[in-house]
Amino acid sequence: MSRLLASGAVAVLSLTLVSGVQPANAVRATPDGSFPARLELPDGFQPEGIATGAGPTAWLGSRADGDIYELSLRTGEGRTISEGPGTPSLGLKHDRDGRLYVAGGTSGTARVIDTETGAVLRDIPLATAPSFVNDVVLTKGAAWFTDSNRAQLYRVDRSPDGEPATIATTVPLTGEWVQGAGLGGNGISTTPTGHALLVVNSTSGLLYRVEPATGVATEVDLGGASLTMGDGLLRHGRTLYVVRNRANEIAVIRLSKSGLTGRLVRTIDADDLAGTTSFDVPTTVGRFGSRLYLPNARFTTPPTPTTDYWVTEVPARAGD
Repeated sequence: MSRLLASGAVAVLSLTLVSGVQPANAVRATPDGSFPARLELPDGFQPEGIATGAGPTAWLGSRADGDIYELSLRTGEGRTISEGPGTPSLGLKHDRDGRLYVAGGTSGTARVIDTETGAVLRDIPLATAPSFVNDVVLTKGAAWFTDSNRAQLYRVDRSPDGEPATIATTVPLTGEWVQGAGLGGNGISTTPTGHALLVVNSTSGLLYRVEPATGVATEVDLGGASLTMGDGLLRHGRTLYVVRNRANEIAVIRLSKSGLTGRLVRTIDADDLAGTTSFDVPTTVGRFGSRLYLPNARFTTPPTPTTDYWVTEVPARAGD
């Protein structure tokens, strides 16, 4: 993602459910039952993050005002389920209990939203300015957030039943981590064993394996492959999808079990897309079944209230 910027009683804090309007050009499933290759978002939405879940459903965050939009991957129909706070909603992850974890960009916060009601269950301060909370991954015991402005991660503990804590712990990135100038840590995932984290540095193009307990980072040996412009990460087994936003492609990495080495096996680009859709600076990626879904942030297009935005579908098998 780029720089642009308690149960029960808690649930009553923000029960506003906003009935968004389905885009006029929303695409429904094709007559043969296949899913649409292009799914329209509301004009002016400015998408950044995406998370997928059963339904089949995706949730997207707006970097303009933080709105959360729920989208049917089968029909293209959608609605705004939670109004934003006026600050960005960037990286997203969805857990099995219907909680959506949201990286808050320049707000320096993390939010947790109930996707059934739109209620904000948690609004957790992570850092003061200048911070840029960019992406999030869920592990068994925590939610982990990156900060592209600072060489550190934020850990929000989760109870055995998945309930998030109300405070966060800062974990500095040490070891071989080099912050550098420009955007630093961006997309985040886990290693195939689940024992460590993977974080991409957008500017240097390096991928790091990070020990959660200590923050010690080790550069992943990619055999010379560069991940500059690396944005959202998604791991499926030992396959790591790395969205390279302004390059309009997905780098597909085959990882070792430890996550200390990997090799670039191919890229997914415009040649892999159906003729009805395109890439225009995709930022993050979600997966449903054998399909990948990427919101197009269109960073090179000046945003207006009428600028169109969409989600691009591409077969995951193109990179497996």
